[in-house]
Order: sequence, then structure tokens, then C-alpha cells
Amino acid sequence: MNSLLSPDQLEAELRAIGAERYHSNHPFHKRKYRGELTRGQIQAWALNRYYYQCNIPAKDATLLARLPTPALRRAWRSRLIDHDGDGEQPGGIERWLRLTDGLGLDRDYVISTRGILPATRFAVEAYVAFVRDRSVLEAVASSLTEMFSPTIIAERVAGMLANYDFISRDTLAYFQPRLTQAPQDARFALEYCKTEARTRQQQEDVLAALRFKCDVLWVQMDALWGAYVEGHIPPGAFVP
Repeated sequence: MNSLLSPDQLEAELRAIGAERYHSNHPFHKRKYRGELTRGQIQAWALNRYYYQCNIPAKDATLLARLPTPALRRAWRSRLIDHDGDGEQPGGIERWLRLTDGLGLDRDYVISTRGILPATRFAVEAYVAFVRDRSVLEAVASSLTEMFSPTIIAERVAGMLANYDFISRDTLAYFQPRLTQAPQDARFALEYCKTEARTRQQQEDVLAALRFKCDVLWVQMDALWGAYVEGHIPPGAFVP
């Protein structure tokens, strides 16, 4: 535990965490792309996931304010535009609302976040707080789940188009840009972590940050499973 990992060894450890802990392994996700969820369960997923999507720019803005150099700030700023749009082209949040529109959810209700699960709210807010309060290195490392997102996006899009007659390519418009945005963002964050984690403790912090972020995503799937598969919907949460 005291010897410094090489950059390639650190990357291998990070990828092993993703292979074990990324929420593509969760049974709720597997049911989704296999066509085994009801329309109401898909609505619940999209509604709850909106809270995560709409907080990503807030998370990135807190980190942007803490980055020490203009070059780093310029690199990270693109993430805000990707999600918020540039005033002319829609960003990821607007495209996610196109998904919830297509699923028949009232847009004002979605934006209000009144119907999301308590665990969704707690997990997302814990992630925003982590990025705000921990070191810049840990905050950057927590974004490394993007290394694994192209696989889950490909599974999700192909499976949902094949298995749900209420889903169209327009409904899933959020995902296409992410197939190029996420790998680009992940490459930058990975190189930053491999370069800036100069001690074994810093490398362990990077690994722990990725585990934490995987937990943030996993617990949201657990909450959906408990509420909408097992039927334990909390008071005030969305009822299909």
C-alpha cells in the first residue's frame, strides 16, 4: 500500500472499480434495456434521473470556481455548456426534458422535482457537496464514471428502441451527444488524475472518489428498485 502506482496501474485500478461497481451492473438497468420495465417504471427512472442531470452544471460550477489555472477552467467550462446549452443550441438538461415529455410526464412537474425519491435527492446532493468540499483532485476523480458511460448508453438506447413502442429516437435525443462528450471529458479527467496524483495517498483518494461516485449512481438504482419494482413508494413520490 506504500508503493506508488504507475499511471497505467492507476488507470487499471480505476477501470476495475468501474467493472465491479458501475450501475450498468444493477438489475434495474438490466431490466430497462431488456424491455422488462413498465411505462410507469421508465417514467419513474426518467423523472428521478432528471434531478441528477439538472444538478450536474451546479456541481461543475462549484469545481470551476476552484480550479487554479485559466487552462483548467477553459477545459472544464465546456461541461457547463454541454448541459446548460449556449442559448441557441439546447444542452443536456433540455434534451432530458424532451425525454420526459415523450414519456408523457408534465414538464412543470418534472422541473419542480416534487415527485423524486428521497434517496435520489440525498444521493445527488451528497455528490454536489463532495465536489464542493473535497480536494480538486478528488472532485475531478469523481467524474471518472464517464469512462464507462458509452457502454451503458449504447445498451440503453439500443434496448429501449427495440423493446418499448412508446420510445423513439427523438425521445432519446439526450444520449447521442453524450457518446462523444463523455469520452472527451473522461480523457481529460483521467489524464489530470494520472498526472496530479503524485503520492500513494493521493492515488488512494482518486480511487475512493470513483468508488463514492459509483455508490451515488448505484443507490439511485436501489431506490428505484425498492419503490417501483418492490412497490415501496415513499409518501409524496411519483406514483405511475
